[in-house]
Amino acid sequence: MTKAGERQIIKAEHVNDGAGYILKEALLNDEERGTHCKMFSRVTIPAGCELGYHEHHGETETYYILSGTGLYNDNGMRVPAKAGDVFFCKDGDGHGLVNTSEYDLSFVALILND
Repeated sequence: MTKAGERQIIKAEHVNDGAGYILKEALLNDEERGTHCKMFSRVTIPAGCELGYHEHHGETETYYILSGTGLYNDNGMRVPAKAGDVFFCKDGDGHGLVNTSEYDLSFVALILND
């Protein structure tokens, strides 16, 4: 179990060659995630920043948008993203996300190993 305000938030700059930085907050520790879950985190992209395009191999990644708006890059096709949207990147595909608003864009990211 983790409680709000007790988790470490890590600032990562130019992730996958994206502009600016993101903030990543692990929601579960290594032991809690087990062997099949590589990442379960809340990610925040500040205004003017992005999570650069990248591919997944041997794993999948799902984004559940919590707040804010942006453009999701689904294998080169840009799709508007807003709170409540869910995006799935299957093994072998690529994706990225840019914040297009003046407010933070936050989402839950889940990476599962195949």
